Amino acid sequence: AIALHNSPSNIRVLVKRNSRHNLRVFLLTHQHPTMKTSAALVAAFAGSASAFAPSTQPRISQTALNLKVGETAPDFSLVDQNDKTFTRSANKKPLVVYFYPADSTPGCTVQAKAFQDEIQSIRKEYKADVVGISGQGAESKQKFASELGLDFSILADEGDAVRKSFGVPKAAFGFLPGRVTYVLDKEGVCTSVYDNLGDAASHIDAAKDA
Repeated sequence: AIALHNSPSNIRVLVKRNSRHNLRVFLLTHQHPTMKTSAALVAAFAGSASAFAPSTQPRISQTALNLKVGETAPDFSLVDQNDKTFTRSANKKPLVVYFYPADSTPGCTVQAKAFQDEIQSIRKEYKADVVGISGQGAESKQKFASELGLDFSILADEGDAVRKSFGVPKAAFGFLPGRVTYVLDKEGVCTSVYDNLGDAASHIDAAKDA
């Protein structure tokens, strides 16, 4: 357990690691007569701590998600790096939808390369396709795809409307967009959810094992 102290306001927060490697945060005392403690701060620590913890069951996220296995994914239409519109409901094959934090960042570059290396195998062996989604615009998508020679669509979700509709959890105590991969069958029903911010390359194996 790790105790964090704030002397001026006499606030103590206990961060406790349990047997499943998740973190739990408890507000122990608050004795300052004028200062109000935000419950949202405590909730942010408790809700997203699993983003840094090793998962004993990598296929299933420990974070509460709006889209769960067995549910139909929200429909959406977004523009990709080639200025083509991709519509989820118009897709009639299994689909890997992976949400990533940002274009051209180290982890997201590793993840995109991993999917690019396997895209032909995914299409041939699984009769499926892949789309990546993040909040940057079409120009950023064009640059990122060009840098890596991507042969699958990465979609511009400016404003994060699609991310929000899927209920993708944030990571790093709520400071970063989450890295989550959903596998959908040809009807759009979710068959697998994989949430792992730190190990970007692992998302390809999770998708293929779904």
